[in-house]
Amino acid sequence: MNKKLFSFLGILLGFTLLIAGFNNLFLSNPSTSSDIVNIKLSGWGASSIEQKLLKQLLRDFEDEHPAIKVKYEVINDQYMDVIKTRLVGEAAPDVFYLDALEAPFLMSQNVLEPLDSYIKPEFDLNDFEQTLLNSFKYKSQIYGLPKDYSTLALFFNKQALSQKGFTNPPATWKELRNYSQQLTEDSNKDGRIDKYGFGEIPELARQIYKIKAFDGLVAKNNYAAFADSKALKGLQLAVEQYRKERTSAQKTDVGTNSGSEMFAQGKVGMVIEGNWAIPYLKETFPNLEFGTAEVPTINSKKGTMVFTVAYVMNKKAKHKAEAWELISYLTGKQGMEKWTQNGIALPTRKSVAEKLNYKQDNLRSAFVTGVEYATPWQIGKYPAPIVNNFENQFTSAILGQQPLETAMKKAQIEANKQIKAMEY
Repeated sequence: MNKKLFSFLGILLGFTLLIAGFNNLFLSNPSTSSDIVNIKLSGWGASSIEQKLLKQLLRDFEDEHPAIKVKYEVINDQYMDVIKTRLVGEAAPDVFYLDALEAPFLMSQNVLEPLDSYIKPEFDLNDFEQTLLNSFKYKSQIYGLPKDYSTLALFFNKQALSQKGFTNPPATWKELRNYSQQLTEDSNKDGRIDKYGFGEIPELARQIYKIKAFDGLVAKNNYAAFADSKALKGLQLAVEQYRKERTSAQKTDVGTNSGSEMFAQGKVGMVIEGNWAIPYLKETFPNLEFGTAEVPTINSKKGTMVFTVAYVMNKKAKHKAEAWELISYLTGKQGMEKWTQNGIALPTRKSVAEKLNYKQDNLRSAFVTGVEYATPWQIGKYPAPIVNNFENQFTSAILGQQPLETAMKKAQIEANKQIKAMEY
């Protein structure tokens, strides 16, 4: 009887020790569900390649930070409207994408967390391209760290230029117009043009470098200012080439959806596009022989645009320290190298661009060089009225429906009327 009792007590003690061991195991594990901090990251939809790359980057972050889990949300429609609504309703994500164009307004609304106090010397803030970093500064504080960028550059069809005896791409806008005349073809001799020399995109973002070449302004003190004589000189270049010379085409003229597409299909011999066009052309049109060059000088001045997006932190984020860990990882040297190593996006850190050798890359060197003198895509706190009114009226002027000066004055007056209403 005693033997059986001791046996029973031995088994009971074994179970007790086993259970205690399990409890100690769970209590000592820093990654239990009760200790994990969940961070929400929101951005807009991009290419499937970009989405796959970002998800892998987030998995790498979680591996290095086992106490932090990231929920990634894609907002495909009306991204900024959704973000602004959630900020008002206190339901915004902890970290989210912010385009430079939209940054001035949000930075002025006290809804973003300033990042200066989080940034330590080892983060190496001076490594960022200053033009890009400055797009997310407001009243001497940093509100976002740029994750990548693209400038604009000239894409040219090597075979088309070679057939006309051109050994190099045009270096000036005068040369571009000369090239365009010779590249424009009417193969049927019936007055209907089959191939144009240049693909024109009448969006404001593609016209600013022309305006700046003559020291014109797009906006001043948050109000539209593109109707002055200096700005009109730059815009007149596009109107003359399209209306008088008939050597440029819009995407709708040739039945395509973008500048990249009309270039890829051989509808135009040259087009000015962003770095994002390179993977599209190489993957979709692998037999197309093309090159890139800096945007031709206008009025003896170099010019291009730069588009960038930052990671920003919600001022009301519940876990700010962890949100900063995510931002600093994604924009740190290691994370940025992973994000930009395949060339889909260009690194905002100079050291990463140098390590990836992009200045020696035949297709990307023009984009990297251009950031040194590029104009940021940023036009004040109220960009929508400026962009919408400009593009509506400028398109009308290009089509010959009204004189350029009339169109731009009309656009400026209406834009400023709408902005004034938004301020009060």
